[in-house]
Amino acid sequence: MIITVGLMFAVYLGVRYTEKRGKEGRRRTMNGKIRQASAHAQQVEERQDETLIIPNQQVEEEIPSEEKLAELIHYKITSLASMGLFALTRLWPPLGVLGLGFYIYSAIPYMRDVEKSLTKDHKINVDVLFFIGDSLTLGSRKYFTAAIGLYLMHWGKHSVALAKNDSKTKLSGLFENLPQKVWVQIGEEEMEIPLTDVKKNHLVIVDSGGVVPVDGTIIEGMASIDQHPLTGEAQPVEKEVGAPVFAHTMVITGRILIRVEKSGDETAAFQIGNALLHATEFKTGVQLKGEKWADMATLPMLAGAAIMLPTMGPVPTIVFINSHIGNRIRVLAPMSTMTHISHALSHGILVKDGRVLENLHKIDTILFDKTGTLTMEEPEVGKVIALASFNETDVLAHAATAEQRQNHPIARAIMKKAQDAGVQPSQHQDSEYRIGYGIIVFRKGIVIRVGSMRFLEEEGIIIPETVLQHQEWAYEQGYTLVLVSMDDQVAGCIVLQPTVRPEVRDVIARLRQQGIKHLAIVSGDHREPTRQLAESLGMDDFFHDVLPQDKADIVTALQGQGRSVGFMGDGINDTIAMKKANASISLRGATTIAMDMAEIVLMDGDLNSLNELLELSEKLRRNLNRALMFTLAPGVINLGGAFIFHFSILTSMMVNLVLGSFAAWNARRVGKLPEPKKKTTQDQIPHVQLTVNPAPAELEVCACNPFAENGTSMLTLRPFFFRVPKILT
Repeated sequence: MIITVGLMFAVYLGVRYTEKRGKEGRRRTMNGKIRQASAHAQQVEERQDETLIIPNQQVEEEIPSEEKLAELIHYKITSLASMGLFALTRLWPPLGVLGLGFYIYSAIPYMRDVEKSLTKDHKINVDVLFFIGDSLTLGSRKYFTAAIGLYLMHWGKHSVALAKNDSKTKLSGLFENLPQKVWVQIGEEEMEIPLTDVKKNHLVIVDSGGVVPVDGTIIEGMASIDQHPLTGEAQPVEKEVGAPVFAHTMVITGRILIRVEKSGDETAAFQIGNALLHATEFKTGVQLKGEKWADMATLPMLAGAAIMLPTMGPVPTIVFINSHIGNRIRVLAPMSTMTHISHALSHGILVKDGRVLENLHKIDTILFDKTGTLTMEEPEVGKVIALASFNETDVLAHAATAEQRQNHPIARAIMKKAQDAGVQPSQHQDSEYRIGYGIIVFRKGIVIRVGSMRFLEEEGIIIPETVLQHQEWAYEQGYTLVLVSMDDQVAGCIVLQPTVRPEVRDVIARLRQQGIKHLAIVSGDHREPTRQLAESLGMDDFFHDVLPQDKADIVTALQGQGRSVGFMGDGINDTIAMKKANASISLRGATTIAMDMAEIVLMDGDLNSLNELLELSEKLRRNLNRALMFTLAPGVINLGGAFIFHFSILTSMMVNLVLGSFAAWNARRVGKLPEPKKKTTQDQIPHVQLTVNPAPAELEVCACNPFAENGTSMLTLRPFFFRVPKILT
């Protein structure tokens, strides 16, 4: 016993001594070269020498994943060779010497881990405990069993590394289909350049079957685009001029010209991939619990083994050591989390922190930011009010004539209402914006003004009393009132109101079924419209006139009542509230990944994904609990084997192997989620208003748009032509 184990230690000490001498020789050589090349003073040379020669300190270089996998495979093969040679010793005993050589060689990385724990970490961990058990097995002359244990150790490490590498490869591989070269339009010519040379404002051409290589906006053409890698949406999306497109999506049919906004590591896809690869860097609660138990059990089990060895013998002692829960939970928990995060992405849900996904099932309260979350960002026309001798069709036609060439939300709402009502806008000769208020257009000697009440008042137009009443009513309801005038007379007004997302009521009903006890709206609007929306949706509470900085106080107050709060907002403006919440979810989709502060982003902008997210969190919770069970079960069985059933060492190893294999299978498994509700074709088509006019060759409009995001824009309108693919006609 002592000779075999002593030989293993002697070989390891020799290897470590040789490595140390080799490193010292390389250091001396490097120091000599630096001193020969240096022209500095002796003081500088001494500083260099002190920096380069650091006694008793070893700096280990990080091994790339490919090299690490190759190393693990190498030692797995040598340990397998040791096991085979020991098995053949019954046929020819001298093979045992060769088998011992392979065993000691394969044990060197194992012993390095033990040395690191004792000398650097100053800790007796599970590696130290298991090494003692393996040394006892080898010293008991159970060579074949010892070789099996060493092989299983290397096999386990390789399997874990392979699983982690596969998971990360699958995640990052979702966004690695970009072409090496792309076609760009420069002037009237098209040329092919490397993707790395593409810059902002370049015009990139993508044909049918091509992958979109950048984030940008379509300025010419139309296409059916598969956005599944980015949003999880199975159906292609029809996109036209003005619509955004994203890298790593594919053009199914059509041809588009894209103005580049982001490329390379600035694209949404890169930000998503980067977030995914860092999502499992944090330990889950189950993992922390298992690691705590493992650390707490190590020293007592070492003391117990010290008592059992002289009283019960080596075999029960080794079986007792094999009952330790080991490092299994350290591996299974992140593997399971990575699997579920990858599954979430395939359903259009980006999870940036695995801990949030694990704990999401604890959420009992959800706060919804109103605008853009429960309601659509685009308003709709609720009512057209005609005054004096005008009728509703006149008012709508005049408003559409003024707004037909604009692209802000209110203009789109007016144009959609006109289209639904069959009202055709007329052509106008000229237009003029007044900053922040409205637009003036001239048609056949008639002046049409569309804008706010303040705008018309500044134009010298008298506002009738009835309009003032409508304005007061609209304010109380949280609506927007747009006035329309013909020459110097108010023709009428248009009431614009927010549109509740069609899926909201069904989502809320399912949230109740999933155990959410308290639902509330947080809004900057005044009381009445917020109350009406909350009551119509069956919310438990509502908060009105809330400033962005005050939303965090609401989250804190609810947490003070013992609630676990989830906040669902736009991901950017609600930063403080999201940081305070137990879980933060954004509905803004793929366009704001880099800026989005939310821990979870619903990539397809569909509230139905919230129910899927909670279901996935519950599945992860159950999976992690099963992982903990599979971690503890072998220990319980082997404890019984040590004291009651008199297991052999090989039997205890097989118990660990079989249950460990089930645990690994469980960690890579995700239960089936309910199928999400499919969007209608209308939902998939972006809101783009296309107007074909017999306009002049070029018309410039200086627009100071009160409804546009940036307020002012210079538009240059030119006629263009494109072919509609047959599949779309």
